[in-house]
Amino acid sequence: MAATALLALPAPAQAHGLFDAHIIERAPLLLTALLVAGAWLLYVLGARKVAPRRGEALWFHAAMLLVVLAVFGPIDDWAETITSWHMTQHMLFIVVIAPMWALARPLPQWRGVTGRLGQPLWTAILRAGRYPTLLALLHGAVIWIWHTPKLYVLALDNLWWHAIEHACFLFTGWLFWWSALRANPKQVPQALMAVLLTLMHTGLLGALLTFGTRSFYGETRAVQDQQLAGLIMWVPGGLIYLLGGGWIAWRWLTRLWRRQQARPASEEVS
Repeated sequence: MAATALLALPAPAQAHGLFDAHIIERAPLLLTALLVAGAWLLYVLGARKVAPRRGEALWFHAAMLLVVLAVFGPIDDWAETITSWHMTQHMLFIVVIAPMWALARPLPQWRGVTGRLGQPLWTAILRAGRYPTLLALLHGAVIWIWHTPKLYVLALDNLWWHAIEHACFLFTGWLFWWSALRANPKQVPQALMAVLLTLMHTGLLGALLTFGTRSFYGETRAVQDQQLAGLIMWVPGGLIYLLGGGWIAWRWLTRLWRRQQARPASEEVS
């Protein structure tokens, strides 16, 4: 219902709207809508076979609603001309939707529907999750590459590249947060290093945008707007990375405490 309401907005209010006079040119958005709807439907069907844990379904559905808002809502239109809104859209993908997907843990539900057909993909994702630092490097490379001036402008001018940019942020962000937030006790040092590394390099990129004295993305974009975009990446983004690192450390310490509490009981029985 939320997706239908957003897609029904008048075309003049959405330069990237699905239903306008140039529907053929909007093929990337139509494909994106089908992929989002397909992933959502597969999860709903999979939840009937593999019941999600408490709270996981809520995380997933809330994240998907944010995807619809960020990709098909007015934010995408504002992001076309205002750098700070473009950064807000990117940060929604990277530090809001992606960690919500990680907390939702949708793989069991998707695997329950696809069966052997999707097994190679799920196996590859599970194996990649063992290496939080490498996934952090991959995600970091994606962030920096898409914020270079040429690719940044290309994504604004070409809807296909615009869709690819969003997919890169969402997919690599999900892998990064999933490997970090779901790390087992042996992987906790790597997970904390991955979050710290991401905090540092995104903070650096945010600082470069904030203290830049000229517009990196064209003369039509105000320097003050670019500086605001840098602050959005630097401050709220950095806070979320700190919260993520704190959650990983708290989860690890809680496990250690529980083990220590269980040891005396087992020694008394023996």
